[in-house]
Amino acid sequence: MSGANDNIRRANLQAEGFRRVRDAHQTEVAEDYVELIAGLIEETGEARVVELAQRLGVSNATVNNTIQRLQRDGLVTSKPYRSIFLTEEGQAMAAASRERHELVRDFLISLGVSAETAEADAEGVEHHVSQETLKAFRKHLAKASRKR
Repeated sequence: MSGANDNIRRANLQAEGFRRVRDAHQTEVAEDYVELIAGLIEETGEARVVELAQRLGVSNATVNNTIQRLQRDGLVTSKPYRSIFLTEEGQAMAAASRERHELVRDFLISLGVSAETAEADAEGVEHHVSQETLKAFRKHLAKASRKR
């Protein structure tokens, strides 16, 4: 019987791992959207589906579906054919995401990575880096700035 129990335990662990990855992906998408919406509002005064779709390289339908989910999650508000706005929770998520992105980018640049590559790499890393690692990045950057 222990062989069957081991198989069940391994299957449950594997399922939990896949669930965490799916959840992380959903969070990553939400963070990308709210960060982009915040940037568009800052840059142009508004965020619209067409502009989001263009900048994300996806269809308007994809953006509409994601915006509906973000509304359900309390991150954005919008009305048909109108601009999209961030809620307080969405603004907080956008600010945290931008701060992580900038920290990861600056850390990579401090290691000698070109600004262009660091910007592109930070886009993926920012969503998967732990708080412990971010703390180490901050410490490294603080040391580097004191040396100048």
